Amino acid sequence: MSRWKKAARIACWVGLAVVAAGWISARNLGALVRFSMTPGVAFEAETPPPAPDYASPLHWSALPEREDLADRSPTGAPAVDQLHAAVDVFYVHPTSYVGSRWNAPTDDAALNEATDRVATGIQASAFNGCCAVYAPRYRQANGTAFTHPTEDGARAIRLAYDDVRRAFATFNSKRGAGRPFILAAHSQGTVMAERLLDEEISGTPLRNQLVAAYLVGALVTVEGLHERAPDVAACRSADDLHCAVAWNARGPEHVPTELDLHRTDTRERLCTNPLSWRIDGTPASAELNLGAVFLESDNPAPRVAFADARCVDGTLIVSHIGAAPRDLPSRILDHVMGSGNYHPIEYQLFFMNLRQNALTRVAAFLAMPK
Repeated sequence: MSRWKKAARIACWVGLAVVAAGWISARNLGALVRFSMTPGVAFEAETPPPAPDYASPLHWSALPEREDLADRSPTGAPAVDQLHAAVDVFYVHPTSYVGSRWNAPTDDAALNEATDRVATGIQASAFNGCCAVYAPRYRQANGTAFTHPTEDGARAIRLAYDDVRRAFATFNSKRGAGRPFILAAHSQGTVMAERLLDEEISGTPLRNQLVAAYLVGALVTVEGLHERAPDVAACRSADDLHCAVAWNARGPEHVPTELDLHRTDTRERLCTNPLSWRIDGTPASAELNLGAVFLESDNPAPRVAFADARCVDGTLIVSHIGAAPRDLPSRILDHVMGSGNYHPIEYQLFFMNLRQNALTRVAAFLAMPK
């Protein structure tokens, strides 16, 4: 790491220490974070981390046959016995790496702990009410590859996707032929999952085994989905099958920052309202919110009527929201992301609706004539 990168890291930590006091703007801190994360060498000049071996449990954040953070559940909503679940989930986690390599290692204990805690444990766990959860580790791409695209960043994304593709192949071999499954992801993970729909699921027997795809927090568009996976439409009701849902949650006054995903496809994004499971822009009041859940907090109970939601021009607008329990690192992240950017908690805000919807779609799938 260059002395300038080291200085930037030190400056970031100094800045982070005073965020709570509001002494550094989100824009300035975001630029500093971006600089500290940006790799200092070309992709080809950096030796990639060793490829994960998906035959080994070490390279999975969650597996149904072991105890892990994907087993956590809200108060009053116990998980199923995953060894006897009729449906599987393949979950692809968002960016959890904040270093300056092009691709993150999968054998870093601290990074893996962070991934399990801030991704698998609070997102993949939404599906343990219905299903057996599989969540691979992968050599996730540096976050700047998505916010400030370059050819080097594209190569890092391709490396990350190759891991996810191999993990998906292992998932299919482990669970057995013909079993139904859910595809779930967030942010960077959704970029990977949408490509899986295109290259590995659409047009294959897996499409008919797909209950639904939950592609949250990325850049899925209705037209793009139709082009890439024409037999996987946008879900239009709570019990549609072989379809995809997606949303990006923001407050009505949110202004994009350095850390928003760069949009190369300017067509309107797919917006599914997780309170109604409609895509027509009809507002849904907070009374329809079955409960936000923050499993990372001291209170894992559902917080009913926590947030409302309405799709407006491809964005899920949240106008009324309760006070989310956020520790210091989370408040720092919120500050950097900018006021009204609910990207970090897009699963938590609608956790119980998501959990119930997975159960609804699974029931509809299992009730289909064989």
